[in-house]
Amino acid sequence: MFRSIDPKELGQNVFSLIGDKWMLVTAGTAERCNTMTASWGGLGVIWGAPAATCYIRPQRYTKEFLDREEYFTLSFLGEEYRRELTLCGTKSGREIDKIKECNFTVETAGSCNAPYIGQAELVLVCRKRFVQPMDPANIPEECRERWYPQKDYHTQYIGEIIEILVKVK
Repeated sequence: MFRSIDPKELGQNVFSLIGDKWMLVTAGTAERCNTMTASWGGLGVIWGAPAATCYIRPQRYTKEFLDREEYFTLSFLGEEYRRELTLCGTKSGREIDKIKECNFTVETAGSCNAPYIGQAELVLVCRKRFVQPMDPANIPEECRERWYPQKDYHTQYIGEIIEILVKVK
């Protein structure tokens, strides 16, 4: 069971939350969605609203769902799910059913019905507000060399956080 909190009540270190614990980016519908692990992103404020940013490479199957849908979610799970998070970051939903393989359940958020992972401790429900492919000309050369040897530059997604759900313990 989850309860909704105000974004200003989120008392966690976002650098640790995203960079160390990782997150599952999920989009689609309850019946047909895909999820992937991400460790690049941010939280902040844009256009007067709380927002989350994530970055998705063009070959990721989840990108198709993000591009198609108006809403997406970011789910944060406990350390006991590290194996599942690794699988969701290394396997493609085109080849395996990651939800089934990880024994995850899919829940839906409020009136927007955005899918999220029921095993999460924290879920950010986002309405897509901005999408932009990264322009390699604007990426420092040393970053292009290190992070993009295949020239598969990320697309940036900014979502307005419309709800934050925390697991009731």
